[in-house]
Amino acid sequence: MNVFARGLAVMLTAAILVAGVAAPVTAAAQEPATLGSERARVSYMVGHDVARSIEAAGPDIDMAAFEQAIRNAFQGGDPLIAESEVPAVGQALMMRIASRAGRAPADAKVPDVDRTRVGHLVGADVGRSLVPIKDELELPVLLQAVKATFAGGKLAMDAAQLDTTRQAFAQRMRATMAERARAEGENNRAAGEKFLAANRQNKGVFTTPSGLQYSVLRQGSGPRPSITDTVRVNYEGRLLDGTVFDSSYARGQAAEFGLGQVIAGWTEGVAMMPVGAKYRFWIPGDLAYGAKGGGDGKIGPNATLVFDVELQAIVE
Repeated sequence: MNVFARGLAVMLTAAILVAGVAAPVTAAAQEPATLGSERARVSYMVGHDVARSIEAAGPDIDMAAFEQAIRNAFQGGDPLIAESEVPAVGQALMMRIASRAGRAPADAKVPDVDRTRVGHLVGADVGRSLVPIKDELELPVLLQAVKATFAGGKLAMDAAQLDTTRQAFAQRMRATMAERARAEGENNRAAGEKFLAANRQNKGVFTTPSGLQYSVLRQGSGPRPSITDTVRVNYEGRLLDGTVFDSSYARGQAAEFGLGQVIAGWTEGVAMMPVGAKYRFWIPGDLAYGAKGGGDGKIGPNATLVFDVELQAIVE
């Protein structure tokens, strides 16, 4: 969903996880913290930061719908607002925000909005951005902070308490995420090694000294590219479980790139192909995206990848 709040919500999550700049606390009277657990304090901090990131839309948000949308996102449900409704609701909301900020044209007509639909729109985006940390949160406390921040009333945590909580949570989450990535990477490496050991026994599968495996799906008769060439290819990339994470076929357009500017397995593999050929490559994690993973999170650390590649042309 291309909704207006996506960038703000994603930035919020990133800021939490890397101990970013604290959202300022309004000048409203502040009270000493009365929240009894670290989990509650984290939830309140996150709720306050959420509210600060979307407060320009606050007057147009129905809070019951906002809560419903967040809960739905946490449960993995489809958005409560139809994709077809998103552009009109989002545009109307942005016009209202611009009008309140004095940035709308003087003769502009300020549209009405359905506050329930706005709540579903913004709540879906916020909920989706918070899914990675949903198990760390108490949603009622988060919503309490959102409402208090919107109202400009007394807050249960002052600026120093919010910042201390934010920094401690960021540190803990970085450690947790690093451990998860390490464990996932070890599992992916083991699974890849097991698969490749079996795959190399299959007829027609060849293994290079680097560990790259390939089979020829269609012979070609043209020249072979060098690593300094730009090539045009059609391709599909899959995980070992068959999940497609990238496909020029799906986009309906071949891709062009410098052969020396891609992952090592591609550079080595495509350089072996004559123009007109189609190969299948099995690329070990250390020749792919390594311990960091890639594909905007679609490719895990040390994941072994499968590519079907057609070399159409050497462009230059």
